[in-house]
Amino acid sequence: MRIEHDPALLDRTAVYRLLTSTVVPRPIAWVSTVSADGVDNLAPHSFFTISSVTPPIVQFTSVGRKDSLRNVEETGQFVVNLATEPLMAQINETATDFPHDVSEFDAVGIEREPGVRVKAPRVAGSPVALECELHSTLLLGDSTVVFGRVVHIAVDEAVVDLDHPEVTRLRPLTRLGKDEWGTLGGIRDLSRIRYADWSPSN
Repeated sequence: MRIEHDPALLDRTAVYRLLTSTVVPRPIAWVSTVSADGVDNLAPHSFFTISSVTPPIVQFTSVGRKDSLRNVEETGQFVVNLATEPLMAQINETATDFPHDVSEFDAVGIEREPGVRVKAPRVAGSPVALECELHSTLLLGDSTVVFGRVVHIAVDEAVVDLDHPEVTRLRPLTRLGKDEWGTLGGIRDLSRIRYADWSPSN
């Protein structure tokens, strides 16, 4: 038997818990930005995905008016650093609500490296960095979706197999419900079936 819910009759926290415990696992955009005053910011956002390939656009959602969003609006630039298992403790620490004038890089002790196409710094220890220029934003209720055009991609050669990153070398992190995090776990290969080759399964 199912438990039925009408989101219109629930408070915000209840809806948030239901959605974030159901839409799992969620990849994490570890977003680095710099304010107009030159203060670096670094924060994880688990509402994150690819929006387009041509042109290459990724998106993350700022739930509320967070520093990442303010900085992107001021400068038009950001970096998505891949969130990986070895960096889990630092990623979690950068979710702390530090004041606007405090850099998470400095507070947590995270090494920076300069971007190639954007002013926002990259996380030196992250194996992949997507440097982005702001494409557009979309306000939805209490959240803002940020779309960024990827203008540069930096990949650590240690995680590359042939011509692309290999997932067991990347060791990506994901967010689940509550305070739960997910690691890579098992992997299964299953090729898509062309219609010309399709037949009903037994």
